[in-house]
Amino acid sequence: MLILLPPSEGKTPADAGEPVDLGQLHFPELTEARQEVAEALATMSARDDALARLGVGASLARDVLRNTRLGAEPAAPAHSIYTGVLYDALGYHTMTATQKRKADAGVVVVSGLWGAVAFADRIPAYRLSMSVGMPGLGKLASYWKPKLGAALEGHAAGQLLVDCRSSTYAAAWTPPPERTVAVNVFTERDGTRKVVSHFAKHTRGELARHLLTRRGKAPETPAQLAKAAGERWAVELVPGTPRRHHTLNIILAD
Repeated sequence: MLILLPPSEGKTPADAGEPVDLGQLHFPELTEARQEVAEALATMSARDDALARLGVGASLARDVLRNTRLGAEPAAPAHSIYTGVLYDALGYHTMTATQKRKADAGVVVVSGLWGAVAFADRIPAYRLSMSVGMPGLGKLASYWKPKLGAALEGHAAGQLLVDCRSSTYAAAWTPPPERTVAVNVFTERDGTRKVVSHFAKHTRGELARHLLTRRGKAPETPAQLAKAAGERWAVELVPGTPRRHHTLNIILAD
């Protein structure tokens, strides 16, 4: 089982440590592309209009400045750099040593800067969304899509893919549909369903934690995933087609 996550919008910078070593990150096929994006990001972040180009406000000026010196910033494992609703719900730091090893091996974060990283990969904090267009590179989702396909398909071969990414990051790689289950979250009142964003992030984080910490064998099929999720939530599994992934709908009471 492989769990695909989006990065958090906000990051928690490492207090100390060596800078990122691109050659030590998982998926070495992406090293050249990572360097290219990092250089383009540094150049763009030094411009007077950097905040507007990155789609952030003045309160994040310090984060944008950090983009200009990523090669010198201290790095830390991705599971401590990425923070926020989803990652708080996942709660890596409260897992047992065995559960952490499962997370390190079974979680991949799709990123606008790195393409994709494993949970234990050491990275610095940065500010860049997959939706941003980079000078000379274009939209990052389009830039990364062929590269992620080449890098991740071998890594994911034979595994069930639990896709907890948001649509912005899902656009960067389309995994094999027959082995992929996208996770949607709804609230329901009087038979009427409503898509939610905040609770979706939280619930996807809780689902990831549940799958990594529950006893028993990890799900290997969409039906087994639905059964595992059903241990905690009301769920329904929408079967896929040869061209479309399966969907797990988690229904929360409103």
